[in-house]
Amino acid sequence: MAKGRAPTASVILAHPWKESLNHAIYAAVTESLREAGAVVHAHDLYAEGFDPVLTVEELGKKPAEDPLVLRYMREAGESDLLAFVHPNWWGQPPAMLKGYVDRVFRPPLAYDFDPSNPDLPSRGMFGGKAALVLNTSNTDEERENGYFRDPLEWEWIRCVFGFCGIEKARRKMFRIVSKSTPDERMAWLAEARALALESLADALREGDPQ
Repeated sequence: MAKGRAPTASVILAHPWKESLNHAIYAAVTESLREAGAVVHAHDLYAEGFDPVLTVEELGKKPAEDPLVLRYMREAGESDLLAFVHPNWWGQPPAMLKGYVDRVFRPPLAYDFDPSNPDLPSRGMFGGKAALVLNTSNTDEERENGYFRDPLEWEWIRCVFGFCGIEKARRKMFRIVSKSTPDERMAWLAEARALALESLADALREGDPQ
């Protein structure tokens, strides 16, 4: 982060129901980051009418033309922290958020290849950023880890963040939402706020990742 400027975060929500716990988590994270002095780009993908479908014109390194995609790309590039809030649906993010990754985390912004040596693996361009993923689930931890093998952990930490060069990444699953009490949900919101601040500190910390 350049000296003399406030830290910046992008907080992305993917849940269609405005009364969901995801919306409450999103609001808590956004509020805590702003209270900490961060500039926050907060986006509810469903409310903003984001089109998640990658176009033929956007394949490869062709520049995007969608104004919303261009905005998200600019903000992601300048953000020190990238935070995502979404439910666990079929061991995956909602299609809306998958489309965000497809259309926003594109080369050469998030990763790139060396055209002079096609045998080399891609190079992540988001090194130095921190990331946070907050999920909700109705699957108990033993079944999630034992039977399903927690695919969201691999998808976000390795396939997305690792591929793009982000080594300072945190993820938390709040469960079981369908059986939760008001006190449990309040505790989860407090934990989400704390994780957001810890992740912001990760982004601003020099040296080796955690």
